[in-house]
Amino acid sequence: MSVRPSLGHGVGLRLTHYDRILAPGADGSDGSLAGDLGVELVEVVTENFFGPGGTVPGGRPRAVLERVRAQVPVALHGVSLGVGSVDPPPEEYLRALRTVVDWIEPAIVSDHLCWGSVGGHYAHDLLPLPYREDAIAVAVDNVGRAQDALGRRILLENVSSYAAIGGGTMPEWEFLMEVARRADCLVLLDINNIVVNAKNHGFDALDYLAGVDGDRVWQFHLAGHTDRGAYKFDDHVGPVPDEVWSLYEAAVARFGEVASIVEWDQEVPPWEVLRAQAERARDLAAALVGGEA
Repeated sequence: MSVRPSLGHGVGLRLTHYDRILAPGADGSDGSLAGDLGVELVEVVTENFFGPGGTVPGGRPRAVLERVRAQVPVALHGVSLGVGSVDPPPEEYLRALRTVVDWIEPAIVSDHLCWGSVGGHYAHDLLPLPYREDAIAVAVDNVGRAQDALGRRILLENVSSYAAIGGGTMPEWEFLMEVARRADCLVLLDINNIVVNAKNHGFDALDYLAGVDGDRVWQFHLAGHTDRGAYKFDDHVGPVPDEVWSLYEAAVARFGEVASIVEWDQEVPPWEVLRAQAERARDLAAALVGGEA
């Protein structure tokens, strides 16, 4: 197991922020404050930077990502790998992914432990898997294909869900860790999704943390959700709620300093609001582990 890198704390870049990144002087060349992103790490949705025919993109996407990458490490976060799908990842997708990885040299490459297609038909959603041996075998095989294509390990994220899938033989956290161990991949632990699923499926979020191998956890996600009474809905709207911050503190106390990204995907606020959320994650981690975060 390689040593977890110290990447710091940051935010997910969304289209709303492109103008800020591309503003005159935003590369810091004129000494303006716009050149300082104010975060230590930026995450982008991988597929937003696929060029036509698996090439490096042109135009605004290319300019934005190259400008960001010149300042801070970048985490590539995919939504289409679908390692839990019976169909293996398409070769054209893996080639496009490798092109982006080679171009931007990201600090982290991640996707979700889910399925999203069958027979070439795509649901365009992150669908949960049954927590059983046959699903582990499929995911491990597909993660292996992806890691072989990229020449590096990827991170898998735990997803939110709203109904139990039949036939499960183990808790979610055991399923996640079995896939990670057998595929020799890493974990992106979404703290918000644990809070959401704990409510929706009736388990203790601290039990989830207790079942996770911290050596494989290389990144956290923090985000908002909506409490609809009978269930929680993972919508990434609004600031990180107190319940998620509380579980984040427990995760840092258990696993130590881990890179974190704040996701805010709807009603996206100004960069400064997002940055303040990342600063809170950084400060909480520093207080818990000591020294500079």
